[in-house]
Amino acid sequence: MATETHAPVSSCVDSHGGAIGMPQLCPDWMGNQIFWLVVTLVVIFFILSKIALPRIASVLAERQGTITNDIAAAEELKQKAVEAEEAYNKALADARAEAGRIIAEAKAEMQAEVDAEIAKADAEIAAKSAESEKAISEIRAGALEAVKDVAKDTAKEIVAAMGGKADARSITAAINERMKG
Repeated sequence: MATETHAPVSSCVDSHGGAIGMPQLCPDWMGNQIFWLVVTLVVIFFILSKIALPRIASVLAERQGTITNDIAAAEELKQKAVEAEEAYNKALADARAEAGRIIAEAKAEMQAEVDAEIAKADAEIAAKSAESEKAISEIRAGALEAVKDVAKDTAKEIVAAMGGKADARSITAAINERMKG
């Protein structure tokens, strides 16, 4: 048999084919590693530029469009909210004005009713006052007649007590003159 001799293929491999140290740092294999690194990077670049980046760009464009549409819709809704608030404030002012008008009408109606009742009460008071004045005049006239009668009787008694004689006609004339003022 022939004896086989194993000579090291490179400075990074021992006679049994095992690596000496870290194979990635072996200067004999650096060229091969750089070649495959470049090939891998070129393949990754083409995959990214032809497949992944266009998809990412379309997703970003779609997202930007959605954001722009959402902002426009928000502005539109904000404008509608401002218009709704203005309409609400106008309706509130109109309702307050209508309430004020209704209150004024109610006050006017109540004032008219109060005035009518006051006029009616004044008329009743005036009628009762006239009746009272009439009654007072009658009482006064009756009292005046009673005073005249008493005065006549008293004057007759005084004249008789003094020893004189007075006729009814002269006593009545004197009392009437005195009563006139």
